[in-house]
Amino acid sequence: MNPLALVAALDYGSVLVFALTGALVASRAQLDPVGFVFMAALTAVGGGTLRDLILGRDMVFWVAQPAYVLIAAGAALIVFWTAHLIESRYDWLVWLDSVALAVAVAAGAGVAMEGGFGPVIVVIMGVVTGTFGGLMRDVVGNEVPLVLKQGQLYLTAAFGGALAAVILTALGLARPQALIACAVTVWVLRAGSLHLGWKLPVYRSRPPRRRG
Repeated sequence: MNPLALVAALDYGSVLVFALTGALVASRAQLDPVGFVFMAALTAVGGGTLRDLILGRDMVFWVAQPAYVLIAAGAALIVFWTAHLIESRYDWLVWLDSVALAVAVAAGAGVAMEGGFGPVIVVIMGVVTGTFGGLMRDVVGNEVPLVLKQGQLYLTAAFGGALAAVILTALGLARPQALIACAVTVWVLRAGSLHLGWKLPVYRSRPPRRRG
């Protein structure tokens, strides 16, 4: 499998699924069709835009290929006309977001690898690409950001998947297979957190000790 073709496919996939989640947030906020398109596009390209700006790529991915924006707009309009058929839009939002997160982390890591960046940057770009679009969606849509939900694996899932891609590549696995393993790792961690309650310990504040 051509690594460049896989990275492009991952970018397209993350744009589509993240756009659906953005449109679902727009439906919960009862926006008009233009609002749906705005929320979908913001969510779909937000993380990838930040990634490309940080990496100094010649052109931001959706500027080079406007088809990404058209995909987001099409997804938004589909949700605008069908969201009322969904029994629990929030459940759909959370699970679609888990898929989008997995695909986007792999896409971000793949872009950084193609650019010749080192392991630290690869991991950071995977996390940035996977999380920032959803974070902007939730902040603008006045939702509790999924990335900050207490007791859930979100950033940890993104970090774990990107790190897995780096380690597997260092061990000699071909880059396409490593990126697929990255996406699977992210989704398994996130789905396990949602369905089985997997979580890491969280900080608990304690009153300061009184000095004698």
